[in-house]
Amino acid sequence: MRIAVVVLIALGLTACSSGGSSSVPTLKVSAASSLTGAFTEMGKAFEATHSDASITFNFGGSSALAEQIAQGADVDVFASADTAIMQEVVDAQLAADPVNFATNIMQIATPAGNPANVSSISDLAKSSIKVAICAAQVPCGADAVALFANASITVTPVTREPDVKSVLAKVIADEVDAGVVYVTDVLVSGDKVTGVEIPANINVTSTYPIAALAESTNPFAAQFAAFVAGPEGQAILAKYGFGKA
Repeated sequence: MRIAVVVLIALGLTACSSGGSSSVPTLKVSAASSLTGAFTEMGKAFEATHSDASITFNFGGSSALAEQIAQGADVDVFASADTAIMQEVVDAQLAADPVNFATNIMQIATPAGNPANVSSISDLAKSSIKVAICAAQVPCGADAVALFANASITVTPVTREPDVKSVLAKVIADEVDAGVVYVTDVLVSGDKVTGVEIPANINVTSTYPIAALAESTNPFAAQFAAFVAGPEGQAILAKYGFGKA
């Protein structure tokens, strides 16, 4: 009888304990694909200092991510590679008060060893050079088009990819001679690609904003956005080649 009473008391305490506890939902972050490396590390750093936090990332083209948000995707934080795309989300009253947290510039990526001997931006205009860029609606695609205009060249890409990581994949697989990506993508790829620098006077700079979504109830949403823009987040971004906003 005594054992039964003890068991019942234990079960009652367990029920009270489980009924009174509350778990914080996973923080869902949609971010431009060029942020993959930096944000993956940043997520681990944030979780290490916020014991109740758990983060999942959805990386992709900024325009596609914004469209997902407009269609009701369950997202807490949005980080875009383009201020105009973020503004569209803000104008739709889906987010407010975005903060610019990083900048990025373009660079030419070639397969390891640069087998086609691409030495400058003008080489991309040659019919013998197979070039990959992002689709026009994606920030890296719009920036590539602006870059070609700055360089006064006409480039006919053989493929337009949905995001910068897809362009990079084409380069790494040696399916193209060159791809126009961000300098951060070349850096993170190591010896898988060879980078060709673009002169500063014609290069294009992208500014990255971040914002918590208006309908998010996750208590860590605003905190993560602040973490990205804060000293620790900025140090991680700098390690991956991003500039300050």
